[in-house]
Amino acid sequence: MGQIAAPSAAPAAPRRTRWALVVAAVAGTGHGLFSLYWAVGGTWLVETLGEDIVETFADQLWLLLPVGVLKVGFAVLPLLLAESGRPISRVLRIVLWLGAVTLVVWGGLNTVVAHLVLAGVIQPTGGYDHQGMIGHAWIWDPLFLLWGVALVMGLRHPQPLRITPDRQ
Repeated sequence: MGQIAAPSAAPAAPRRTRWALVVAAVAGTGHGLFSLYWAVGGTWLVETLGEDIVETFADQLWLLLPVGVLKVGFAVLPLLLAESGRPISRVLRIVLWLGAVTLVVWGGLNTVVAHLVLAGVIQPTGGYDHQGMIGHAWIWDPLFLLWGVALVMGLRHPQPLRITPDRQ
């Protein structure tokens, strides 16, 4: 009687894939933790969001709770999946790619526009909130961009997200 071969595990992804997913997890978790911090009434760096955003959501801070949880969840999900060694479904991979592209486009465009406003190239009608624009130019939108670029780099590996070899 012949032996049944165990299914072969997917080859481990390159080390750069793991690092990219770690960077994506850190950037996204940082973004999410600030949302959670502000949701519970924290005020540090809130002025970097811009007066309009702060005023719009002043009475609806609770909305930042699910936003923060989703950010943190989607930030760590690709890394957790990679570390688990299990392949991911095509649908989830598509969702992750859509999220990565959205983060790159949103973060990239808003970073560039904010810098152009600060440089005086773009002059918004009615002026702008200087602290908020600095926050978008130097903190929040570049962090979205970093998260998205790192996620793209981590998702590029053609094998299912799998980083660590099986332990025996």
